[in-house]
Amino acid sequence: MKQLLAQFQNLNPKDPGTWPPLPKALALLVLFIAILGAGFAFDLQGQLDELDAGANQEVKLKEDYKNKKQQSINLELYRQQVREIESSFGALLKQLPNRSQMDALLVDINQAGLGRGLQFDLFKPAAQETARDFYAELPIQLKIVGSYHDMGQFAADISQLPRIVTLNDISLTAAKDIITMDATAKTFRYLDEEEVAAQRRASAAKAAKAGKK
Repeated sequence: MKQLLAQFQNLNPKDPGTWPPLPKALALLVLFIAILGAGFAFDLQGQLDELDAGANQEVKLKEDYKNKKQQSINLELYRQQVREIESSFGALLKQLPNRSQMDALLVDINQAGLGRGLQFDLFKPAAQETARDFYAELPIQLKIVGSYHDMGQFAADISQLPRIVTLNDISLTAAKDIITMDATAKTFRYLDEEEVAAQRRASAAKAAKAGKK
């Protein structure tokens, strides 16, 4: 043992070639183990990174699978909902007159008031409609004079028209038994295909002009 230990005495670290056989062997063994350990560590880290990426991908794929499975299970329900929405939208669209029916609608509004014995001091449709995505809005300034009861019946008659008409910005002034109502009635009509196309072209041109600025 003393002889073995003696080989490790007075070793010159700058000149390993002069070392006795045992220290040389141990030094080579340590170096070999260090190289193996470093290589294993680097390779293991890469494999761990790949494992983490694979685990994350597995979670994502499972989530996508669950979502698609749920969608496939509810596909018929979604289709039924779409059909119901399209049906409801079609029913609402039928309540909007086309361009040729607007004059008749204005007459209906006027007749609803006259039929209740109301006096129109003002019935003024706007000079120009306000175009929306698929419909146009026409406000009508109203000033109507009559009894409170007749005024309420007029509002009820407006709500029962086959076309959509709303009363907005209502202001009531009372003088004895006479009520004066200032309001804005809004009627709506749907745009035909040509008008919708023109509306889209105008919106695109406006967006392009804004983009240039």
